[in-house]
Amino acid sequence: MKKLSMFMLTVCSTIVFAQKISDYKYVSIPEKFETFKEDFGLKNFLTKALTGKKYITLPLIKDNWPTDAKNNYCNVVSANILNDKSLFKNKLIIQFKDCNNNTILESKGSSNIKEFEEGLQDALKQALIRVPVSNPVAILPASNNVVQQTSSDNISSASTESATTPEASNYSNGKLDLQKIQLDPNQFILAKSGSSVPFAVFRSTSKNSVFIVKLADGSATIGYFENGNIVIDIPQADGKYAKEVFTAK
Repeated sequence: MKKLSMFMLTVCSTIVFAQKISDYKYVSIPEKFETFKEDFGLKNFLTKALTGKKYITLPLIKDNWPTDAKNNYCNVVSANILNDKSLFKNKLIIQFKDCNNNTILESKGSSNIKEFEEGLQDALKQALIRVPVSNPVAILPASNNVVQQTSSDNISSASTESATTPEASNYSNGKLDLQKIQLDPNQFILAKSGSSVPFAVFRSTSKNSVFIVKLADGSATIGYFENGNIVIDIPQADGKYAKEVFTAK
């Protein structure tokens, strides 16, 4: 199992984190940019600029999102504008983050125009130069054909015989109580109730009941179903893995 963990971790590191902003169709924009006391027309400017680059902008509240965005929020990237304060210039930073709060793109802009509204919009225009035109792709499992390259001996502990797909939606390891939410046939998450950031995102592999897992801290590992429970190999500081079992409640 450890051999499989290391192999899949390597593949996951090179594929899962290779997502580009142009891979997305949807961008959510907050009602307010928290580091600015006023809007200065930034939200409207950003919305128009992204629309011009063929993105579909969405509000932060998910109630009116399109079905494919609402059913799988990993199809949506979140935009934010940060005030990069300076005495002599209007400066800002635009960030785009995925559903796991990982930064996909960060770009800085500055302007010599001293008036706040005009200067900040000019700075945003400069920052948006690095944002490519949307060319969306389907978000597929990051592990296509990965497990097929390993021997069956390495995955015996997660074999079909011992794997039972859990039916319960609530799980606990004794310290954390998590809810299993199925996003689509190839992807589900474990999340704390009320949290906007998943504890773990599971993506299917070509091996039944074995998943590539992306944890909330950005680390990648594997998980699998075992006797009705969900198991995650948690990476340790010494490079080893600890088996974490989440039991159905």
